[in-house]
Amino acid sequence: MTSIPWIDRDTMTRVLPWEQVVDALESALISGAAPGNTPPRTFVPVSSGELLLMPGEVGPAVGVKVLAINDHAARFEVPRIQGVHIAFAGDTLSPTAILDAEQLTLLRTAGLSALAVRHLAPPAAASLLVFGTGPQAVSHALAIHAVRPLESVTVVGRRQPAMHEVVRQLETAGLDARAGVAADVARVDIVACCTTAAEPVFDASLLRPEATVVAIGSHSPDRREVETQLVERATVIVESTAAALSQAGDIILALRDGVPQDVAIAGDLQALVTGAVTIVPGAPRLFKSVGEAWSDVVVAATVVEAALLLAPT
Repeated sequence: MTSIPWIDRDTMTRVLPWEQVVDALESALISGAAPGNTPPRTFVPVSSGELLLMPGEVGPAVGVKVLAINDHAARFEVPRIQGVHIAFAGDTLSPTAILDAEQLTLLRTAGLSALAVRHLAPPAAASLLVFGTGPQAVSHALAIHAVRPLESVTVVGRRQPAMHEVVRQLETAGLDARAGVAADVARVDIVACCTTAAEPVFDASLLRPEATVVAIGSHSPDRREVETQLVERATVIVESTAAALSQAGDIILALRDGVPQDVAIAGDLQALVTGAVTIVPGAPRLFKSVGEAWSDVVVAATVVEAALLLAPT
C-alpha cells in the first residue's frame, strides 16, 4: 500500500480559499448529496478524557473525524482538543488522505456560517460583530468577508489582550477591526457568536431590524448564546432539525420557554439554499449550527482533490 498523504493546516488554507469552501458546501446541499449518511457523533471515555468520533458519507466521499478531548491538557501543555480526519474513497473505502482536524473544523464551521449569511443577510450588509477570541472568531470574520465584503469588524471578548490579538490578526488580513462591547450589536448588520458561553451573550432587543446572527458555540442542550426573544422574533435556520432538537440549547431552551417549534425553526440549511424558506422582511435572521459530520466530509473531499492536484508528480 502506498503512503497516505498528510494534509496540514497550511496546505488546507493555501488550496481552499473561503469562497470555495462555501461553494462546496452549497453545492452539496443543492445537489441533494448532503447531509447524506450522517450518524450521531459518538463519545468514548478514555482515562485522560474522551474520544469523539464523527463518521459520515456524502455522495462518493466517506470520512471520519477522530478528536481526542484531554481533561488534563493544561498539565501536559497540549491543546485540549486534538485530532485528525481520515478521508476514504467511497467505492473502495481505501484511505485517500489524513487531514488536520482543527483546521478542517475551522473551515467547515465558518464556511457553514458564511453560507447561511450568503442567503440570509441583505446584500448591503457590511459590518460584523464577533463574540469570542478563539480561532473560530478569526475564521468567521474571514469567511463572512468572502460572501459579504466587510467594511468593519468589531471584536468582543472577556479579556482585553485576547480581543486585541484577534483585532491584530484581522488587521493583518486586511480587515478594518476594533475591540468593542456587547451593546455594539446595535450598530452592525451581522453578529457571529463563537463562544463557550452558557448564557446569552447580548441583548437581542438592540439588534437592527434585519440583522443576521450566527451561533456556533455550543452543541449542548443546556447551553446557549442567544436568548429566547431572538428565537421567537427571527427567521431561524438550523443545520438540521433533528440535530437542533437534540443538541442546540439555543433552540431547545427557547422551546422550553414556550416558543412553538414551527416558530423556533423556520427550516434547515438545505431548505434555505434551495429557496424553500420564506425570510420574514423587517425581522432578524438566526442560523444555529452544531457541527455535523457531513460538512467535514464535504470540505475534506474538496481539500483532498485540490491538494492532490497541486502535489508534485
